[in-house]
Amino acid sequence: MKFSFRYYGLNDPIDIKYISQIPGVESIVSAIYDTKVGEVWSYESIEELKNLANKNNLSFEVVESVPVHEDIKLGKPTRDKYIENYKENIRRLGKAGVKCITYNFMPVFDWTRTTLDYKNNDSSTSLAYFPDEIKGIDPIKNDIHLPGWDESYTKDELKKLLDDYSKITHEDLWHNLEYFLKEILPVAEEYRVMMAIHPDDPPYDIFGLPRIVTNEANMDRLLSIYDSKYNSLCLCTGSLGVVKDNDLVHMVDKYSKMDRIAFMHVRNIKYINNGFVECSAADPNGSLPIKEILKVLVKNNFSGYIRPDHGRMIFGEKGKPGYGLYDRALSLQYLYGLMEAYKNE
Repeated sequence: MKFSFRYYGLNDPIDIKYISQIPGVESIVSAIYDTKVGEVWSYESIEELKNLANKNNLSFEVVESVPVHEDIKLGKPTRDKYIENYKENIRRLGKAGVKCITYNFMPVFDWTRTTLDYKNNDSSTSLAYFPDEIKGIDPIKNDIHLPGWDESYTKDELKKLLDDYSKITHEDLWHNLEYFLKEILPVAEEYRVMMAIHPDDPPYDIFGLPRIVTNEANMDRLLSIYDSKYNSLCLCTGSLGVVKDNDLVHMVDKYSKMDRIAFMHVRNIKYINNGFVECSAADPNGSLPIKEILKVLVKNNFSGYIRPDHGRMIFGEKGKPGYGLYDRALSLQYLYGLMEAYKNE
């Protein structure tokens, strides 16, 4: 497995040289952040990021993410224009040496939390989600701004978007995802770029918006749409693990044996107050079987990419919540140590 680390470009509070100092890290996981969703990324921006990584003895082989335009998810007549742009991004990234592109198909917003600074017993802070805190809230009437929501929308634009989605069923969203995949995957195969879908986070409907990448049955359905290793998973333990019925060890075992996991996001969570708090990757600190997951990956000779996902803010660090340097570096060393120990066994 190839260890990687998320990097948000030159605006990231964490200098890339510090990432290169973490033992075991081979590649940055990044994207182009100066281009609107649905537009084509410039060759210059891609090369600039690649060169920056290379100067710091890192590769740039994983993109997270190339966002999917809402018109594609909604199945609007304008989707074909945005799909053509998406294909071009795959081509350009493939030419630049990118091996894996992560994306998601979540309507309107990406990951959602109710707080960015839940205070833990050790005075560190974490991202957290408590469903009871948003029950009965109308996202338009209450004019809320939850972590993970796209703040680029005006209130009127968000209202229109939510109204459009009110007519979209789960099956409609599946149909639109299938259309998208059948268009882009031949290009991904040609340029040998793994398309790794990230599960919905959290993996259930929120505010009536349909979510479909939530469990084993749905991932089976997704992989069957286009039977190719390039139609792959970004298996996020912290997203899927929110639902206790999701058997993470079984799913990691199953899909890694099938060679259908291109990217692993490893994050631990602790179940609390009918919700969850994100925590250190180490098993004793959370509710997920991280040690068993790493053991399965080693057993199955997983050769894809892996990175520590969201971490706590520790040692007084200030920065992007969930994406501090210290706790994620500690988590990566924990994962790297587990890998080495299981390999030696």
